[in-house]
Amino acid sequence: MKKLVPPRLRNAVFAAIAALPCAALAHAQSNSPSLSPASPAYREVTDETGRSVRIPQPVRRIVSLAPSLTETVYALGLQDYLVGDTDFCDYPADAQKKTKVGGGINPSLEIIASLHPDIVLVTKSFNRLETVHSLDNLGISSYATDPRTIEEIINSSKKLSDVLSAPEAGVSVATEMRRRLANLQKHLEALAPKRVLFVVWTQPLISIGKDTFIADALRRAGAVSIVDSEQSWPQVSLEEVARLQPDYLIFADSHSDSAAPAVEMLATLPGWKIVDAVTNRRVAVISDAVNRPAPRIVSAIEDLARQLHPDAFVEKPESGKEKSEKENPPPNAKPQADFPSSQEPVEVRMTILGDCPCNR
Repeated sequence: MKKLVPPRLRNAVFAAIAALPCAALAHAQSNSPSLSPASPAYREVTDETGRSVRIPQPVRRIVSLAPSLTETVYALGLQDYLVGDTDFCDYPADAQKKTKVGGGINPSLEIIASLHPDIVLVTKSFNRLETVHSLDNLGISSYATDPRTIEEIINSSKKLSDVLSAPEAGVSVATEMRRRLANLQKHLEALAPKRVLFVVWTQPLISIGKDTFIADALRRAGAVSIVDSEQSWPQVSLEEVARLQPDYLIFADSHSDSAAPAVEMLATLPGWKIVDAVTNRRVAVISDAVNRPAPRIVSAIEDLARQLHPDAFVEKPESGKEKSEKENPPPNAKPQADFPSSQEPVEVRMTILGDCPCNR
């Protein structure tokens, strides 16, 4: 006689048998590697000339083909990723230690390729389109900038930081540049601008056009160029300069100790004696940072403003109340952060000594 399995026990056995495949599947899944969406190997961005650029991610190897871009990379704190730059990239001093790829106009494509860059940085105004095409043929991505005003320089630095995967650094640099410029305008807003001639070259005499970022830098410093030209680098006659009689002549120089002798030499050149600013030595010499669309241009603007409008920066005597509050701050007052001073030493390169004004 067959023994009957109690219904309750039979159901338990069936449940256990049915659970075996599920347990086995769960065990297999727990021992298999977890799958997560892979991060993209490339990122599509649009550069400042409207080109669509495919950039490897993350960016860890950068080559710069313009001094302004090298300076911007350093300002963003990304210099450790800079593996190469041009012969003209001389600021900061550490940039001179990077592998040199030649000039910005005709860089060595062989050296660039040997550096295996993730991205090559170029500028529309300084580098050639042929260089960009050659890099494309080698499968090397390039990103171009094209700022034409001070505000565009700020925005360009910010965009570049995002392209190089350091957006926070770009925000910080942009915020500080705008803070310093806003503070400068508080000193200058009630003053009439000085009429100036920015001298790029003396023989022949070349100045700047009204739509260049240098002209905008002059405006930010409380000056206006007497040259009203659509050309970026117009040639100007001495007769026209004598007719317009600028308040000041402005030069960019990288060696301050050579500035005074060079200005004295200018006064001896034929024709310059008819310019009152030369005869009366009303000459401002500022950092060659004014020639480069990079964050350091703010220091050149501040320096020029102080030379053209010294009275605007004379500190007023403190009142008794202000002095007391300064010496006895409130108990919960937070100290203000120290920012770079516009009085810090600057290095300049005299364009009248024959250096190219376009090494940007």
